Amino acid sequence: MIICRTPYRMSFFGGGTDYPTWVAQHGGAVLATSIDKYCYVTARRLPPFFEHDTRIVYSKMELVQRVEEIQHPVVREVMRFLDLPSGLEIHHDGDLPARSGVGSSSAFTVGLLHCLYSLRGELVSKRRLAEEAVMIEQERVGDRVGCQDQFLAALGGFNRLDFDRSGHVQVTPITLPRPRVRELEDHLLLFYTGLSRFSSEIAQHVVHSFEAKAKNLHRIREMVDEGQAVLQGAGDLRPFGELLHEGWQLKRGLSEKVSNDSIDRSYATALEAGAIGGKLLGAGGGGFLLVFARPEDHPQIVEAMDLLQIPFEFDTSGSQIIFYDPDSTGQWTSPRRTPPNDEPPKD
Repeated sequence: MIICRTPYRMSFFGGGTDYPTWVAQHGGAVLATSIDKYCYVTARRLPPFFEHDTRIVYSKMELVQRVEEIQHPVVREVMRFLDLPSGLEIHHDGDLPARSGVGSSSAFTVGLLHCLYSLRGELVSKRRLAEEAVMIEQERVGDRVGCQDQFLAALGGFNRLDFDRSGHVQVTPITLPRPRVRELEDHLLLFYTGLSRFSSEIAQHVVHSFEAKAKNLHRIREMVDEGQAVLQGAGDLRPFGELLHEGWQLKRGLSEKVSNDSIDRSYATALEAGAIGGKLLGAGGGGFLLVFARPEDHPQIVEAMDLLQIPFEFDTSGSQIIFYDPDSTGQWTSPRRTPPNDEPPKD
């Protein structure tokens, strides 16, 4: 059995400039971190006692005989890509809800690749995991997704990602003294809006408006430099929160799908209670609302918000194998048995 733990991410600036359509013409950049909330993927070789040949457990359970029958597109395409035989059991669990703006889909793709490579006894680099996760999602599955989530999930830590027009991703770790990291963490609050959405659907509307909203996106890209300068300076962090506020207003202008009345009311409530800025994480439309405020104003903001608060810290580990016992099911010497079509299933 192999268990892989992969972090979710929190993006501050540059979101939207990592979509392939935009990157191919303009390049892009993102300033983001991984957080201590995780996706867990467990994989093992399935013992030969079952009527099914492969079992996949996530929000539902699939029992199939062949890889081609798998409905979950990422599981199916990863197994095809790795040319894995059937006879596996794969489980997924997450600390946070899916479709909530924290890169959960890409964390799962990275974690699944990491887990199945380990089950084959192969050690691959975290960068390779990220690059292959991008390829799986964009090319084999065909999702409209960017390139930041996969790298943040695989590598972990606080990073600046630069995307050049050739498609290369330059990863620059943001090195900060521990007291500065703690100061930033102490200014942030995370709330769950209770709304979920498919990021690819939001992205489709945003991508279609790229050229019309080019001015917004260029400004969103500039904020990566400015946000990094604030963090690596020695001054007050308030300008970081003000940049988050400006960035959220620009992002709302990319598409009417990015926000809605409920989200706007929650954000306005936070500002009235003392917040300096904030944003929805991810493509928009729901998920998690990040709020930036002075630590002394946090209690009144939490009291004013009618939303679940999620405590968190930044993560530095990236995707990790936290349990490794590839032979835990034993060495099965008998061939796997597939019952004839007319044989009734047995308990």
